[in-house]
Amino acid sequence: MTNEILEVSELMPQSQTAAAEEVVPRVAVASQWKLMWWKFRKHRLAMIGLVIIVAMYIVAIFAGFFAPQAPDSYSRTYTQVAPQTIHWFDNGTFAPFIYGYTQKTDPKTYKRTYAIDEEKKIPLGFFVKGDPYRIGLHGIPLPIFQSLSISSDIHLFGPLEAGQPFYLLGSDDVGRDMLSRLIYASQVSLSVGLIGVFLSLTLGIFLGGVSGLIGGWVDNIIQRFIEILRSIPDIPLWMALATAVPPRWDPVVVYFGITIILSLLRWTDMARVVRGKFLSLREEDFITAAELDAVPYSRIITRHMIPSFMSHIIASATLAIPGMILGETALSFLHLGLRAPVVSWGVMLQDSMNITTIANMPWLLLPGLAVVITVLSFNFLGDGLRDAADPYR
Repeated sequence: MTNEILEVSELMPQSQTAAAEEVVPRVAVASQWKLMWWKFRKHRLAMIGLVIIVAMYIVAIFAGFFAPQAPDSYSRTYTQVAPQTIHWFDNGTFAPFIYGYTQKTDPKTYKRTYAIDEEKKIPLGFFVKGDPYRIGLHGIPLPIFQSLSISSDIHLFGPLEAGQPFYLLGSDDVGRDMLSRLIYASQVSLSVGLIGVFLSLTLGIFLGGVSGLIGGWVDNIIQRFIEILRSIPDIPLWMALATAVPPRWDPVVVYFGITIILSLLRWTDMARVVRGKFLSLREEDFITAAELDAVPYSRIITRHMIPSFMSHIIASATLAIPGMILGETALSFLHLGLRAPVVSWGVMLQDSMNITTIANMPWLLLPGLAVVITVLSFNFLGDGLRDAADPYR
């Protein structure tokens, strides 16, 4: 009995493990989701991943507020400038500022270079005015969504005087701010994962559920189709499907086209998992009772079978989102996915394909770092959810 109390107490917060007599009743009446939460928050890497992911999506939703400039704003004066460093105190007083640039021209090659000018201080402030932007679903070309957006020109942080150079992560060869473009690119790259996983989960759960519940020749057809689809190499299949999207289409339409393509390639794993679960569940008494009661297959799947392993579906979806993000990044990097003027991490990485460019402007690889951080965060989160999905283990 003592060992059982110790095992159960590991699922509870430390503040609730003082009296074993109180722990056991709380666990006995706790719901499945509460048990999952108790175990999930003990996974430190998963909690860190959750915080990072939530912060990324908040920044993506309010990209115009967090980004210092508009994504298409450029300067012919400050091209290929190195990142600036923020100095938070000036002579012992909290007064954030950055140093300006001084321009030099090589007399032989006429190449312009920029160096930090410590004699020129540019004061910074919070909630400053800058480029106008809109927050909402204005990017979707439908009047109902465009009317749901909000216009503003207030930015979280930036120079107090408009027109001053402010490049915390440097600028590209056109003079566009890398930090602003990185923030705006997260809107596309992060939403591709959510929309793509939703579509792939819908296909996987439906086809996998039909395959496992009905069986017979329906199961054989679906499984043979999955095997054929999985036998095709990913990159050639991506290239074939991506080239089917006409380049003359609107960027938003191309965005949804790429999302659908990625969804059509990622549903097979979930279909296999759902089929295996349904094969074991369809022999249970409550499923047999539902079938004898003439309950439709759609209701059996959605009301009886899927809720029994919903925690596993959530964990699988979390682990599938990084694959979607990597897929969009790879397609856009190879010029097969999204194209300018759409801003995504893959589109931004197109500028770093030249070795010489990387040697002169290594900060162009920062979108790749954003992809790595995002994928790792989702993997940590998915790993924690997968462990928490079985709180009694």
